Parts: sequence; structure tokens; C-alpha cells
Amino acid sequence: MKKNGRFMVGLVGVAAVVTYLIWTGVSETMVYYLTPVELLERVEIDPTFHDVGVKVSGQVIPGTYHRGEGELLHIFTVKDLADETATFEVEYRDALPDTFAEDVEVVLEGQLRADGTFEAATLLTKCGSRYEAAPEDIEGNAG
Repeated sequence: MKKNGRFMVGLVGVAAVVTYLIWTGVSETMVYYLTPVELLERVEIDPTFHDVGVKVSGQVIPGTYHRGEGELLHIFTVKDLADETATFEVEYRDALPDTFAEDVEVVLEGQLRADGTFEAATLLTKCGSRYEAAPEDIEGNAG
């Protein structure tokens, strides 16, 4: 019985270590991003929030994209998905992703400057429709 007891204690110990490693790994890789409304509220409450790097998700407003002159600078305006009155201008100095288009949902990483412009260091597009089945394909397979 002593051998089985030691084996069980060892098994529980290994399970505890594996559980701990999984938990810390998942916690460290989870990324939360703010909405434009949340970002603007935080800056209003605490102006030092301009110095903090954040991730923000929003939608590019059609017709606002233009390219800066003489450099790799992209300028556009982002709105909140729920409250379209919450907007800010974005400056991004890098190559745009292939899936970038007007009216696309984006995730930006960077800082909101004191002048109200978000200076993005990273830009990712959220384009789920590109990988979803077309409605006619779903209807054709349902019958």
C-alpha cells in the first residue's frame, strides 16, 4: 500500500504542476483590448493614460483613409462598434495588412497622443467574412 500511496502523491503533484503551467500560460497569452469608448473614458478620467500603450478595437470609417505624403504613413479614423460617436484618428507608419480595407474591423496597438490621435505601432485586421461560407453555400447544403 505504501507504493500505491507514493505513486498517488506523485501523480497528484505532477497534475498540480501541469495545471499550474497551463493556467499561467493561458493567463499570460490572453489579450484584452479596449473599445474606443473605454479608451476615451479612461483618458478623460486619467490624462496620464496617454503615456500607456494599449490595444484598441474599432471599425475604420469609410472615406476617412488617406496616405501621408512622402513617407509610409497611413491615416484613417476609427469608430466604436456600439457607439459610433466615439471616434479618433489613427496614424500608422508601416505596411498595411492585405486584408485592410475601408469599413473593416481593426485591432490597434499603440498610444493615444494628447492631441487625440492614436499612434499605432501594430495594426491587425479582423476579417472573419473572408473565411466564412457564403449564405448561398449554406442554403445549398441544408437541403
